[in-house]
Amino acid sequence: MPVLVTGVAGFIGYHVAEALLARGEAVIGLDNLNAYYDVRLKEARLARLHGRRGFDFLRLDIADRAAMADAIGRRSDISRVVHLAAQAGVRHSFSHPFDYVQANLVGHMVILELCRHLPRCEHLVYASSSSVYGGNAKLPFAVEDRVDAPVSLYAATKKADELMSQCYAHLYRLPQTGLRFFTVYGPWGRPDMSLYLFTKAILAGESIHVFNHGDMKRDFTFISDIVAGTLAALDRPPPVDGGPAPHRVYNLGNHRSEPLLRVIAVLEQALGRSAEKILEPMQPGDVKESFADIAASERDLGFHPRTSIDEGVPAFVAWYRDHHRA
Repeated sequence: MPVLVTGVAGFIGYHVAEALLARGEAVIGLDNLNAYYDVRLKEARLARLHGRRGFDFLRLDIADRAAMADAIGRRSDISRVVHLAAQAGVRHSFSHPFDYVQANLVGHMVILELCRHLPRCEHLVYASSSSVYGGNAKLPFAVEDRVDAPVSLYAATKKADELMSQCYAHLYRLPQTGLRFFTVYGPWGRPDMSLYLFTKAILAGESIHVFNHGDMKRDFTFISDIVAGTLAALDRPPPVDGGPAPHRVYNLGNHRSEPLLRVIAVLEQALGRSAEKILEPMQPGDVKESFADIAASERDLGFHPRTSIDEGVPAFVAWYRDHHRA
């Protein structure tokens, strides 16, 4: 039975679909190919999936309830769903807030309703974000920490998704797992992420903008580790019994909070060029540090991230140079 993967033309969605196909699963990929960033990158990811045995693609907007019901609601063969479609990015939310309401709130609601009516749906895995921790000063961030003080609309929508999922797991015994991703990077990554932006600027001989004067740390997590954790979660649905609602939330991070200036130094070495840095204040909606406590993910999912930035950053640079012929 096929796995439905939403956001299949996105960074994580593409890699998850590829891994599912590689292990012999059938995949129904869904994406609306919106123009948040260059659609050509999304189309290039899709081109690598098209023609693969077991892959079908539907161009749909998850927030279009009627179209989703018509295309997906009548399927009786979908047993598992990996819901990764979302409006990403923090800064974009300041100028386009309703994009987040539509994609992240309405879209998540549509997926929940579809899943509860799919006759064979055994598990919904969905993307949350480390952004839900907001300005939490307690490190590392653990799933038991309070997350009721978001500093961006994006973070607020992701926390709302977790609450909606908890509600549906309680009411309808729909097994669900939410994954809080920490600063995912790697080949085929998003052009709005710092590593991509820095690489593009340095190769063009342009300066890079470094916020909070470089005094920031991030738990950079390589895409292959994220995919491994996502598939491990998909294969381990919460039990549906007389106990609590079958809903769990996990951190997927590298459990290494790297200083931003060190990451830039590794990038400079991989590129063989130095960066001209423009140090700027902290941006609205940003946080100084992220750091994942992955004890629960290790215990329940067997999650063990393996890729350090010393390996991952050069791998990204190699892909970037090849893809852009730079």
